[in-house]
Amino acid sequence: MKKNHISLALIIAAGVFASCNDSANTTTTSMDSNSSKMSDNTANMDTTNNMGANNMSNTPLSADDRSFVMKAAMGGMMEVQAANIVLKNSSNERIKNFASMMVRDHSNANNELKSLASAKGLMIPEDSLNMKNKAHVDAMEKMQGKALDNHYVGMMLNDHKKDVAEFEKESNAANDADLKNWSGKMVPTLKMHLDSIQAISKGKM
Repeated sequence: MKKNHISLALIIAAGVFASCNDSANTTTTSMDSNSSKMSDNTANMDTTNNMGANNMSNTPLSADDRSFVMKAAMGGMMEVQAANIVLKNSSNERIKNFASMMVRDHSNANNELKSLASAKGLMIPEDSLNMKNKAHVDAMEKMQGKALDNHYVGMMLNDHKKDVAEFEKESNAANDADLKNWSGKMVPTLKMHLDSIQAISKGKM
């Protein structure tokens, strides 16, 4: 009789222990599943945030905005090509330093503008100047020494005075928000270029 009681107690205890183990395993599996879901959700949030930071409106540009973009692109490409001629043919270190800054800053600006324009469905020709600007650059190729320096400094003074005024206007009047932001971001850089070339103009002669 005692043996039967002991056997029954052992069976009940084993059943309780197994039930506890199953419950623990179920809880652990559920926690693991929830943790996995939380990780997936976090990854999705990060991806969404990154996409939001990089996204640009694909709304087509207005006629006025397209005109500004193409003019700014042509001007930026000419700035880079003219600066490269100065780096090759000038012997004035201050002017060559300024030209190096033009290559760096306007190359970066040109790439940003191409990306912006592409997002709006507007393609900018790769390093292809219009006839007027190409004729100007071709004429510079034939200049040397002081004649080149004087021409380049005068050109940079005139161009950057116009650029500052036009970019300030576009930063306020552009119809497209992305173009308005880009134009406004460029204004301090263009003003710095103007200050630099004005200082060179006063001290180089």
